[in-house]
Amino acid sequence: MSGRISVVLSQGQSRHPDKRKLEEELVAELIGRPQFDLCVIPNLYDIGWDDSAFLALEGITGPMIVLSWHYPRAAFWTLAQLGIHGRFGKSLLHEAEEETDGGEESSQSSSGPPSSASDPPASKRLIYCIDLRARERAEEYFEELERIRREATTRLYTLQLVSASPPADAEDTSTAQPTTGEPLATTAPLRRRWYPVIDYGRCTNCMECIDFCLFGVYGVDAMEQILVEQPDNCRKGCPACSRVCPENAIIFPQHKSPAIAGGAVADGGLKIDLSQLFGAPSAQEIAARERDEQLMLAGRTPVGQVQRQRDAAAAERNELDDMLDELDAMEL
Repeated sequence: MSGRISVVLSQGQSRHPDKRKLEEELVAELIGRPQFDLCVIPNLYDIGWDDSAFLALEGITGPMIVLSWHYPRAAFWTLAQLGIHGRFGKSLLHEAEEETDGGEESSQSSSGPPSSASDPPASKRLIYCIDLRARERAEEYFEELERIRREATTRLYTLQLVSASPPADAEDTSTAQPTTGEPLATTAPLRRRWYPVIDYGRCTNCMECIDFCLFGVYGVDAMEQILVEQPDNCRKGCPACSRVCPENAIIFPQHKSPAIAGGAVADGGLKIDLSQLFGAPSAQEIAARERDEQLMLAGRTPVGQVQRQRDAAAAERNELDDMLDELDAMEL
């Protein structure tokens, strides 16, 4: 049994010195620990299929730990959208914000594993996603990394014992890892991107997003499963489709609001829309306004303006009908 595990460190978009210091300390320490195979990549959310960072991720076939500046749910489903699949491995490091209102720790595993629509049959490896905002000091991560390494490799070894034995000359790819001992770094700067990520653990395929978005971002596959077909058609800074999703299944990892950026979602219980109680716009109204703003920036007619024109035309017709009815009643 191999006791090694791949660690992917995703650099943040921010150049804040504290964040860079934490990343550098983690890299320096992990290089000296032979039980970890380190891969340093640019911000996970900015990676495309034609980037060398994607090829590096694709080359990791065993379990992996992903350290990023994203919520675990956002990082996991961003990987899945890139075609990097696995089962959601739970980390014990959480931010305080990732607790439900009832005070109980939210289980991120409720957002995984992937649904059959996004999970290849052979994908059994675990992917552990850790938010680098969870702790301030590098030392606080290493105990958790070691715990995960033991858990993941022990689980993999157990699966190998209970599975059918492969032929003697068959290549074992389930534990394939880089063997150079040197960290793999693909840190060339990438352009910043903005696009939705679908949490298929929550998505019910209701199609609200594809009906609402007017920029051609969403599509469906051969099985009529919703997918992000043209991610770069999305308008930068617009999270409107996330607001209208009834299951909180659409994530924008770089958004400032935890509810939209992939923070923990509390299921069940009584949900009250406080905005309606205090007369503030609802999430649907905010989403419609955000979409109209992006349509105007794209030189297109806002949906709200079209609806107002239709309402005005209908009102004019109603007034004319009333006048005709009054004339008929006069029996001139």
